[in-house]
Amino acid sequence: MKTLALASLFAVLLGSISQADPLPGTQPLEATGDLSARMVEGIDHWLDRETTHTAEERARTWGKAAGDRAHWDDFANARREELRQILGIVDKRESGLIEEIRTAGVSSAEDHNAPSAIHVCWPVFPGVHGEGVLFRPAGTPRGVIIILPDADEIPERAPHAAALTAQGWLVLAPTLVDRRDNWSGSEVLQRVTNQPHREWIYRQAFELGRTLIGYEAQKVFAAIDALRAPGSPYATAAEHLGVAGSGEGGLVALVSAALDPRIQAATVAGYFGPHDRLYSEPIYRNVFALLRNFGNAELAALAAPHPLFVDPNGTPTVSGPPPATGQRKGAAPGAITAFSNDEVTAESTRANAILHSLGTPEIKVCGASGPDAWSYLAATLSSSSPPPPPSTPVSSFPAPTADFIDARQKRTVKELESFTQSLVAPIEIQRDADVWSKVKPGPEWDTARHALYERVSRGSIGKIDAPFLPPNPRTRLLYETDKVRAYEVMLDVYPDVYAWGWLLVPKDLKPGERRPVVVCQHGLEGLPEDAVNPDPKGPNYHFYKGFATQLAEQGFITYAPHNPYRGQDKFRVLQRRANPLGLSLFSFIIAQHDVTTQWLANLPFVDPQRIAFYGLSYGGKTAMRVPAMLDRYCLSICSGDFNEWIRKNVSLTYRGTYMVSPEYEMPEWNLANNANYAEMAMLIAPRPFMVERGHNDGVGLDEWVGYEFAKVKRGYDKLGVGDRTEIEWFDGPHTIHGVGTFEFLHKQLKF
Repeated sequence: MKTLALASLFAVLLGSISQADPLPGTQPLEATGDLSARMVEGIDHWLDRETTHTAEERARTWGKAAGDRAHWDDFANARREELRQILGIVDKRESGLIEEIRTAGVSSAEDHNAPSAIHVCWPVFPGVHGEGVLFRPAGTPRGVIIILPDADEIPERAPHAAALTAQGWLVLAPTLVDRRDNWSGSEVLQRVTNQPHREWIYRQAFELGRTLIGYEAQKVFAAIDALRAPGSPYATAAEHLGVAGSGEGGLVALVSAALDPRIQAATVAGYFGPHDRLYSEPIYRNVFALLRNFGNAELAALAAPHPLFVDPNGTPTVSGPPPATGQRKGAAPGAITAFSNDEVTAESTRANAILHSLGTPEIKVCGASGPDAWSYLAATLSSSSPPPPPSTPVSSFPAPTADFIDARQKRTVKELESFTQSLVAPIEIQRDADVWSKVKPGPEWDTARHALYERVSRGSIGKIDAPFLPPNPRTRLLYETDKVRAYEVMLDVYPDVYAWGWLLVPKDLKPGERRPVVVCQHGLEGLPEDAVNPDPKGPNYHFYKGFATQLAEQGFITYAPHNPYRGQDKFRVLQRRANPLGLSLFSFIIAQHDVTTQWLANLPFVDPQRIAFYGLSYGGKTAMRVPAMLDRYCLSICSGDFNEWIRKNVSLTYRGTYMVSPEYEMPEWNLANNANYAEMAMLIAPRPFMVERGHNDGVGLDEWVGYEFAKVKRGYDKLGVGDRTEIEWFDGPHTIHGVGTFEFLHKQLKF
């Protein structure tokens, strides 16, 4: 057999581009340079335009809804329910009262005739409490103001708490999860990260359809429940209730005011502005599909008719996660910078346009002179003129010791961690009820499968609804051997977005013959040539074994496409940019494969009914998602990736968990409630599906792989197609084995 080493392939490519013959029926491919990097840049440009387009569409939608007063309430309630879902505000809260915790380090006072501060807690979820400081005024409170300090501020120093208490307000200042990394790690694995505590909770919660923002809003709602509960000494005061927040607390205050009508006025400091660059902020602010229907202006409109006051000051300075040191590493990049006055004005103007149409109080942006936003809040709640700022500072209450602060923060982090981990098992039980009880031939499964497809397609991966461009195929001959011709291919998908790969065509094709295609997908940071390279001494051969070339030399047509998970943070930023639009990196990969398989199906030597997929590692991740979404693939083989995927993402006891990995793009929104890998395989069914698993492959555990595949086998058996699914175990590492899988391809493709 004659083959070319990888170096020779590049020599041929670089030396004969201008003379290279295109595939018949295509235009010459003339593009040069790093096509992988250009692909990532092109998707980035598309997302930039789509973010702008989405904001314009959002403004039109809300403007039209605000102008239709008869239907506004229905529109607003639907948007509130959508906001609850995308924030993961779905868990039932526990009932109870605000309780004092007598702990050394925080003062306690029984004399209600003098201002006091007490350490308090209240129930939220099983095992989760809100915790903070209750500032009690002398005498009967005028009302209640919940002040949410920034994440890195302790509640004892909540802004304006002491001043408002002196004016007669009962002030509750909850503790937020902070940005340190002290407890971001697994005690079982003895592994730590530099993820801020906020990111640590975000990662595990996101996969399960929850967010830290939602958790902290639930703490606010639970506090209001407790303040107003029968038997609460604060129930009367809580009839006049406002919320105020600074920095991260401003975000939680804004969301809370948008969702809970019991909040009669709100102040947002150091947060209000346009968030079209949400992807550059810390990842714990990431909310899937947020920007489709919500900017801060729209959240302000949901708070109506209650007034909202904006203070541009108070933005925390966050340049990134805690520095990586030693074992502490892997946090996602992200910074917080203050909005300019023009940006705050622009967002408040957008909000006021909606509020003006509704005939409700408009946002007031408070400047450096005159009453501040906090004074306006208090005045609004007490229905009086805004009092002037205190002429002399009101003494704040003593802060507790550093040990106390640490212990409280650890409780705050670990309670949410434990609650989130406790969700995994019941979510799986619910998934079983939604899917597996319906797996049987007939219309019930057809209906359930379609619903599952929609949940995964729209609810976790994200589907791009834009029409495809004409593919305009461009190709060039890269090289040929005595067995195959290899062509480089480029196809248009969307403006600035293209598909690209290498096509291997066997030379022994007979006139009019149509053969099966095997699409051979590379893994993380890979390129098409990785799947093609037949040289044992070449780069990455030990992973891929040149499987695209091996199969082509066995007579299959093979195609090695490029997937854009290359460039480290450059491609991960695409995931960050896509998520707020309700999309993901796989939204583009699916579109690229859709166009690619359409083009392949129309080639005169391809059998369009026999286009199969075979991928390793991230290519195996692709094998679970793309064929599940595209019926044009007649078969799928997942190598080096099939897993108990949900637990791999959220586990704190498995050594290969993504919780301590720098691959921060791995969590997929609400995937646990929609589909694990077994359910994805059932979206591939009844088409053939196979798993290739090396015992020494560190991406998973044999026990987890076997557990998840057992569900697949049972499902295929129940559908009466048990002979169409297999798993091959081999004693080896993370690599293409190419034994049972090759036999599977020949058997199922009848070739």
